[in-house]
Amino acid sequence: MKTPTYLSECPAELRQQLAFVLEIDRLKSVIRRSYLADESRHENSAEHSWHLAMIVLVLYGYASETIDLLKTLQLVLLHDVVEIDAGDAFVYDEDAQQRRAQLERAAAVRIFGLLPSQQEEEFHRLWSEFEEHQTPKARFAAAVDRLMPVLHNCFTDGRSWKEHQVTRDQVINKNQVIADGSQALWSLAKALIEETLPEP
Repeated sequence: MKTPTYLSECPAELRQQLAFVLEIDRLKSVIRRSYLADESRHENSAEHSWHLAMIVLVLYGYASETIDLLKTLQLVLLHDVVEIDAGDAFVYDEDAQQRRAQLERAAAVRIFGLLPSQQEEEFHRLWSEFEEHQTPKARFAAAVDRLMPVLHNCFTDGRSWKEHQVTRDQVINKNQVIADGSQALWSLAKALIEETLPEP
């Protein structure tokens, strides 16, 4: 990647912030298992993060607890940045899930470390908050993170689930976390799952 000469004249803090902004451009190249709703291709992780932010804006009224909208948006926009290094771990692949935590922690240190120290600490703290699912906003952020792939599958006749031989029970068990953030959205998701993957 070409570095414009003018950057050498910018304040150091701005150079660090621009380095981070350019680094996260790589999230657009991380391909996920979910298809777009029109089934034309798989989505990438940057698109997924944008879509989650939009879902939070539209559906935050369904959170089971009162949430801080801005902070919840920060959580969903930051949580997958680590996939630049760690890749997207398929939620139904148990081996990948076991390796995921260590890879993502290392990625968070490297990628957020590009920022000035105050932002590095703030972004790392927000990323950790999402991962721990202990606050109302983190629970809702995790709920919409799981809801989006469910919606993609239910509107593509379970295409990704079927391609990877994912069972109805696996889908329900993995996505019950939606209920922690929103009972209303879990009721919706469960009904859609049951319609898309009916019992044999």
